[in-house]
Amino acid sequence: MRLSLPAFLVLAAPLAALAQTKPAPAKAPIVLSPGNMQLQAGGGAENRPDHPPTFPGGEEAMGEFFTQNVQIPNKAKAAHVTGDVLVTATVGTDGKLSNPKIAKGLTPECNAEALRVVQTLPAWQPATRRGVPVPVLVQVPVPFDNSGVVKFENNRKVPHSAKDAPGLN
Repeated sequence: MRLSLPAFLVLAAPLAALAQTKPAPAKAPIVLSPGNMQLQAGGGAENRPDHPPTFPGGEEAMGEFFTQNVQIPNKAKAAHVTGDVLVTATVGTDGKLSNPKIAKGLTPECNAEALRVVQTLPAWQPATRRGVPVPVLVQVPVPFDNSGVVKFENNRKVPHSAKDAPGLN
């Protein structure tokens, strides 16, 4: 079977166009954060909340809770371990955290303490989707700053203005 030149061009043109198309660049994943959540036109994904879950009293209250409840393990104190243990957990429709897991740990002792403290967190205000509470996975940083370990600066000079202040002489 012999194709005429016009018939060959009609069949070859779509193949040539396909060979020249470039693949579409991959889109970067969307990162959800409390200040970056917006209602999408048409409702968006069914698992995307309109309002994120919130700790009662906000971030400051959570920091205060950790300050009062985190007990730095003796091994971590001795080794001067500092940093955050990242714990993932699900904030349920009732606001209670469930299924906590270590996402990024420091030491086995710090990881165990972080899990213990996260399990004692009070109930959160749950996330909502169209006014209905929905479960959401959150990542909670549990700080281990070793604040009991105090470092002093040696040979620090006192400014002249401080020397002249009353009560410092």
